[in-house]
Parts: sequence; structure tokens; C-alpha cells
Amino acid sequence: MEQKSTTAEATGGSVKEVPPPPPSRRGRKLKFLLGGVVGLVVLVLVFFYYLLCIAPYESTDDAFIDGYVTMVSPRVPGQVERLLIKDNQEVKAGDVLLEIDPRDYTASLSQARADLAAAHSQVDESRAQVKASEARVVQAQAAVTAAEAEAQRATNDLQRYEAVESRAVSKTAFDQAEAQAQSTAANLEAARSQVKAAEAEVLLSEARVETSTAAVQQAEARVQQAELNLSYTKITAPVDARVTARSVQTGNYVQPGEALLALVPKDVWVIANFKEIQLTYMKPGQPVEMEIDAYPNRKFKGRVDSLQAGSGARFSLLPPENAVGNYVKVVQRVPVKIVFDESLPDNLDIAPGMSVVPKVKVK
Repeated sequence: MEQKSTTAEATGGSVKEVPPPPPSRRGRKLKFLLGGVVGLVVLVLVFFYYLLCIAPYESTDDAFIDGYVTMVSPRVPGQVERLLIKDNQEVKAGDVLLEIDPRDYTASLSQARADLAAAHSQVDESRAQVKASEARVVQAQAAVTAAEAEAQRATNDLQRYEAVESRAVSKTAFDQAEAQAQSTAANLEAARSQVKAAEAEVLLSEARVETSTAAVQQAEARVQQAELNLSYTKITAPVDARVTARSVQTGNYVQPGEALLALVPKDVWVIANFKEIQLTYMKPGQPVEMEIDAYPNRKFKGRVDSLQAGSGARFSLLPPENAVGNYVKVVQRVPVKIVFDESLPDNLDIAPGMSVVPKVKVK
């Protein structure tokens, strides 16, 4: 206080503060040096952070959960009689999803089985006909044997008549012997013709057996098809999955190939669309750390499974035609398949289409 009052008195009563003395040059140099050191440390830290946390990784936000979606369609037409599933229900492989009215197919199966029985009867009849034809062949052969004996006897009688003098045999007896020889020879030829006819009938009967056997096979095929069609009235789940996008209701008339619902299994992976300039060092087997947008507080481990042999644009519905018009270079994206290294928790609903941010360690 005394110093301030003295200063005031010296200036004629007005109060003025005395400015502090200027800092020394040494102090300024020290500050500049400390600032430079801090800046250098920050640059070094940023450089090492880049080398350790940014440079070895490639990341993209153009990535999604993917998986095989099985579309369920009927194989036979009909009206839906029973619907045994609900939206988003978990089902096991072999579970019945819905049933089509089976009455038409049951009737078709009964008709096919009746046709098969008739075909079997036709086969039995054809085989019996073969046996009858074979018996007629034996009978005809016996008739040939008898005719040969009779012809031989008549021929011998004629030769005896011819061997004696004409005065010892009457003209009438000789003519009768000659006529008898000719008649027995004709009977022999007729008997031989009957044998040939009987043998031809055997071949014809055997052909009928083959035809009726083929008819049996056709009838059996129709029975099998009818049984299949009847089994198709019960539509079952081919895999363990969840029911999704159900569009069928009880009472709907459905047609073969019509999409009724989709089954989404739990086996999923990630399709990440990386820029082509990010693929320089990327290869299968590299570790991946992933974040799913639906569960931002969890990290998921995975690895690169494979890289698609071509950009996504090349396999699009309308691929770009760069040979016409003005060309503008656009960085292409290539789908990369990433699989999970760990089993996904059952309490997390991870389904195809969810957004993912993968980070691949490429160095």
C-alpha cells in the first residue's frame, strides 16, 4: 500500500499500474522448446497409432449378414387343409409345415393299385396261355408222329403192290393203296403245319407275357407316382430354420412352385463389399473383428473365407457397358465372404440383411 501511494503521489495523484517486466529470452526459448517437444510427441503417437491401429486393417460399412434362405413350395396342387406353423416359428428338419387335402391323391393311389392288380392278372393269364400253347405243340407233334407212322405204312403197302406182278393185284386194290399213300402224306404235311402253327402261337403267347409284364411295370410306376403325390400333400421342413415371410393361409388353393414361405437357418455369414483398392493385401484366412449394428456393445470374431471372382457390378442384372459414351472411372466393390469363428449366441437374433462393420487385419 505504501508503494502504491508513493507511486500515486509521484504522478500527481493519479493511480497507474506498473507493467510487469518483459520475460527473458531464455524463458521464451524454453516455452518454444517445450511446445515443439509436445508437438513431436503427439506426432509420434499419431504415427504409431496409425501404424498399429489403422494401417494393418481394412474396414467397410457396406457389409451385411447373409445366409441361405430356403423357399418352400408345393409339388402338387390342392387346397391347404391344415396349417401347422406360425410366423417366425422355429422348426426342425422333418416337421410338417402344412397339409394339402389328400382325398384326390388317395383316390388316384387306389386306382393305380387296382390297375396294378389287373396287370398282374393279365401276366398270369398270358403265362397260362403260354403253357396251353406249349401243350398244343406237344399234341401237334404227337399227331405228326402218328401221321408219319400212317404215311410210312401206306407207302410200304404201295411199294409191296408195286413189287408184285400186275396180274396178282387188282387194279382197284392198287388204286386204293396209292390213294391211301397220298392221303397219309397229306395228313403228315397238315400235322407238321399244325406243329408250326402251335409253335408260332407259343411265341405269340410269350410276347403277350412280355407285353403284360411291361404293363405291370408301368402300373407299378403309376402306383409309386401316386404314393409320391400323396406324400407330397404333407409339406415338411427340409432344414432346421425359422419360418419367415409366410404368405399361405388355411383354405388357399396352391400350385406347384408357388412360394408359400421361407425358411431361414441359423447358419449365417457376412458379405462385405470392400473397395477394390482395399484388396491389395487381403486374402483368405485373415482374422476379422466385426460389429453388428443391432448389438453395438459386442464384438464378434471371424475370418476371411473367400473373395468373389469379380466385382458386384459385373454380376448385376444390368452390368455397366463402359465401351460406349463418356467413361467415368468409379471405384468398384468386390464382395468378400467372412465367416464367424465362434458359435453365435442363441439369445441374439442375427438374421440375413443386418448391417455389419467388419475390420480385417491384412498386415
